[in-house]
Amino acid sequence: MKASLTHIALHVGDVEASTAFYGKYCNMRVVHERVDHDVRVVWLAEPGRETSFVIVLIAGGGPVRQDENDFTHLGFALESYEAVNQIARIGAADLAWPPRDLPYPVGHFCALRDPDGRVVEFSYGQPLGPGAKPDAFSTHPST
Repeated sequence: MKASLTHIALHVGDVEASTAFYGKYCNMRVVHERVDHDVRVVWLAEPGRETSFVIVLIAGGGPVRQDENDFTHLGFALESYEAVNQIARIGAADLAWPPRDLPYPVGHFCALRDPDGRVVEFSYGQPLGPGAKPDAFSTHPST
């Protein structure tokens, strides 16, 4: 059996605010929307990934309470070190983690809180996303 991760579904308090957040900061666009049993459902995807991975926003959620030491988050890779700093500047009002560097495989990152309070990380230098090499994990020691 081979499984592939295709989506993450999140209940959100305000579908419009969440759609705007993920569009502005994560380059995601609406690829599908419908109303199921009077509940609005929106699928968001990055351009070119519409058939491989989506975030499903489902109306009816509420605030997410996340303790300071809870590192649960959604992670998005960016194309450069400066892009991470730019996200932090643009999203300063929603900054959860200021830009910082950690050793491989973490790299340079910051995080914002989405409209419901979820932490959304933006990183550069991880062995995932833009610029990642196919053998990125085999060239570094495991920890």
